[in-house]
Amino acid sequence: MTYPSPINVQAFLDEDIGSGDITALIIPDDRDAVAKVITRETMVCCGQDWFNAVFKALQPDLLVKWHVDEGQWLEANTLLCTLKGNARSLLTGERTALNLLQTLSATATQARIYANKVAGTDCKVLDTRKTIPGLRDAQKYAVTCGGCHNHRVGLYDGILIKENHILAAGSIAQAVAQARKLSNKLLEVEVESMAELEQALAAQPDRIMLDNFSVPELQTAVLKVAGRCALEASGNITLANIRESAETGVDYISIGALTKNVKAIDLSMRIVLEE
Repeated sequence: MTYPSPINVQAFLDEDIGSGDITALIIPDDRDAVAKVITRETMVCCGQDWFNAVFKALQPDLLVKWHVDEGQWLEANTLLCTLKGNARSLLTGERTALNLLQTLSATATQARIYANKVAGTDCKVLDTRKTIPGLRDAQKYAVTCGGCHNHRVGLYDGILIKENHILAAGSIAQAVAQARKLSNKLLEVEVESMAELEQALAAQPDRIMLDNFSVPELQTAVLKVAGRCALEASGNITLANIRESAETGVDYISIGALTKNVKAIDLSMRIVLEE
C-alpha cells in the first residue's frame, strides 16, 4: 500500500494541546534543551516519521537525530534518538510523539514475532481491519515494518464476502457473481465448512478464507483445493499454533492480534536543559 506523506499528526496534537499547554508556560520561551529517548523493552523500532512530524509541527527547525534504523530489532535500554530545540516544544510534543512511537513499535514488534514463527514456510501472515481508530494507515505500515503483510486496507480496496453478505445476497454463487459485476479488485469469500468450500470453489473467487478451521480441516481443504484458489486461514490462530497452521500449506494466515492486541512499548524521554 501507499502510506501518507507528509505524515499528518495535527489531529493528534490538537487532541492533547487543546487551547494550549498551560504547564509548559512555566519554562522561559527562549530556553533550549536536549532530550534523549530510550526503550526499556526489546522492540522493533517503528514510527520515526510520525515521531519526527510531531516535533516539526511544533518547531520546524527542531533537530531529531536517530541512532537506530526503522525496522531494527533493539534490546532494552537502547538509545533511540536525541532531540535539540525549544524546551517548550520538546515538552509539549513529548506525549503525543511517544504515544505514536510506542504504539507503532509495539505493532511492528508483534508482527516480527509472528513472522518469525512462520519463517521457512510459504505462508504469509496478514493483518486485518481490527486497527486502532485513526491509526489504520500507520498500523498497516507498522505491520510491514515488522515483516508481515497487509490484507485490504479498508472496505474500498478489496471484496471480502462474509456470512451476512451471503445470507443477504442469497448464496455464495450469487454474491460472487454480483461482486464480479461491480469491481475487478481482489475477491475473497469466507467459508465455515467443507460444504461451503465446495460452493466457493465453484464460484471461482480469487481467494477463500477458511474461518475457524482446525488444523486437520485446513489440511483437508488444501488437498481438496489443490492450488486452484489461494487459501487464507483465520480465526483461533495464535503464536502457539500458527506454525502448525502454516505448515498445512495455506497461502495466508490473517491475525487480528497484530494490531488490536498490542501492548505499548515502554519508552522514556528525558530532558537536559542547556546552559
